[in-house]
Amino acid sequence: MKDATDLIAELQSRNLSALELMQQTLAKIDATNPAVNAIVGMRPKDDILADAKSADDSPSKGPLHGLPMAIKDLADTKGIRTTFGSPIWADNVPTADCLMVQRIRAAGAILIGKTNTPEYGLGSHSYNPVYGVTRNPYDTSVSAGGSSGGAAVALATGMLALADGSDMMGSLRNPAAWNNVYGFRPSYGLVPDDPIGDNFLHQLSTNGPMARTIRDLTLLLQVIGVPDARLPHSVAPFTPLPDAANLKGLTIGWVGDWGGYYPMDPEVLQLCESGLEKMRALGATVKPFTPPIAPEHLWYSWITLRSWAVAAKMAPLYHDPKTRDLLKPEIIWEIERGLAMSAIDVHKASVIRSTWFAAFASQADVDVMALPSAQIFPFNADLHWPDQVLGRDMDTYHRWMEVVVPASLTGLPALNVPVGFGAAGLSMGLQLIGQRGTDARILQIGQVYHDATNWPRQRPPQARAQIKG
Repeated sequence: MKDATDLIAELQSRNLSALELMQQTLAKIDATNPAVNAIVGMRPKDDILADAKSADDSPSKGPLHGLPMAIKDLADTKGIRTTFGSPIWADNVPTADCLMVQRIRAAGAILIGKTNTPEYGLGSHSYNPVYGVTRNPYDTSVSAGGSSGGAAVALATGMLALADGSDMMGSLRNPAAWNNVYGFRPSYGLVPDDPIGDNFLHQLSTNGPMARTIRDLTLLLQVIGVPDARLPHSVAPFTPLPDAANLKGLTIGWVGDWGGYYPMDPEVLQLCESGLEKMRALGATVKPFTPPIAPEHLWYSWITLRSWAVAAKMAPLYHDPKTRDLLKPEIIWEIERGLAMSAIDVHKASVIRSTWFAAFASQADVDVMALPSAQIFPFNADLHWPDQVLGRDMDTYHRWMEVVVPASLTGLPALNVPVGFGAAGLSMGLQLIGQRGTDARILQIGQVYHDATNWPRQRPPQARAQIKG
């Protein structure tokens, strides 16, 4: 599997044509996708191949010229079916691209279809009534994670070299961890969303890149991480830092299971600690770190602000009986919670969010906070979500992913780095979380780690055929 930067270099040198690359990509999808169901909503092959030939006959549009990509099925794509995983939108074909997709197209990428996601992106398991379940390529009986599950699997299997994703509650990190690739949640505001509706209040979700290398993450982030003057939280363009030789001078605070607060598979902790040992060998100082806030306060703030955000966006579908009946129970639960909240409820939750942001920004003991990217290994793909973790009942459909909340709640940059495979041959990852605006530094750290490990190229003994190569 060649990485995006290598493929683009070959395209630019004319050692590889866009048509040849597209033919190889489509053949790989034909051979691999039926087992995992990661790429959905494919355009007609003749149209895709015609676009590839046109790319060969045209001057370069930008840094992604001629590269095949599929867009997560939560983002509007002009002329390509966009369902949000919902039967309400099963036949929806947008007439315009969203802002992120506009930038990807303008950079020269050739869009071939979509990547699968849970209904409206809610839940860390990529299943929906339109396209079905996306399965983990290391064991197709278990989940690929979500909500960027289709993107992560497409990367892990080599069907794509570069992918977009989005992250509200770990959706760029959980599936990356479970598929042995990188997923980066950027600082809130670095990747602007569409300047439509309210753009002041809701700061929980962001788009971001996924890839098999840090250089490829950086490539896509430079395309989509550009400010838009119409958005109030838009920040300066992303600019990468030079490569570093080691991690000397870096202090990593290891949160682990937060003193037992998070129910967590012991093998997850072991793998993450082995990844931290590698970072220590590269020069970093790693020490235990307890965040300066009660984790249960973060959870209260999170479920309040999340339900409020979901209700604000989706209440019209709930109030219409025809569409309400087509929403999954977890969405209805979120909307009803959000509609029942008072302004003071939201204010209290936001005060907690503000307190956490200030507390982490003020501490000088660590440069980076480290947490596992998931609390458990992938579960049975036929389940909707695990209702127990290590004997503890999960009181919501997303409680089992609580470990991602510290970064999501305050819009901190968070990079999933792979840390290897458990005894069952399933992969796991570690979150590296920085201060707001330290995106380039987090990716620089990731590059040093990648150069020393290159986990996405490694396979457990149990690996299935579709992820070899």
